[in-house]
Amino acid sequence: MEFADDEGSGWRKNLTKWLYDNLGHEVYDPVIQSAKLIDKYGANDYRSWKISDPKKYADFIRICVDYDIENVRHHTDYVICLWNHNVLKGAGTHAEVTIAYESKKPVFLINKLPDADLSGWIMACSTKIFKNFSSLKPYLLNKYRLM
Repeated sequence: MEFADDEGSGWRKNLTKWLYDNLGHEVYDPVIQSAKLIDKYGANDYRSWKISDPKKYADFIRICVDYDIENVRHHTDYVICLWNHNVLKGAGTHAEVTIAYESKKPVFLINKLPDADLSGWIMACSTKIFKNFSSLKPYLLNKYRLM
């Protein structure tokens, strides 16, 4: 999210609607949760703190990280993530994939990088890797529709 255009809210919003409409699944969206935490902690300018007040920045991000880990570990049934050039500078998606794997949660990865550039660690933590959302959706319908 940190380095993605629109923090990755566009694809998450579209997929959230599809998951609810087609499978009745509710979604934990870290973009929405981050916005709530920004409001709760008065952190509207948190991005500027990275330079102006690194401790304050890290303290706020730690709150977000803790909340995210808690949700992946204890309140999700599976994780869907978009793996593209934006994740290479960040760490959150890497951590979410690893935590989901460690927690025995399926990880469905949409890989937009060349296969040779996809980390072996991320490949190993992923339950199934897709090239696009169009190929993910029928898989999810087949896997979860009858549940």
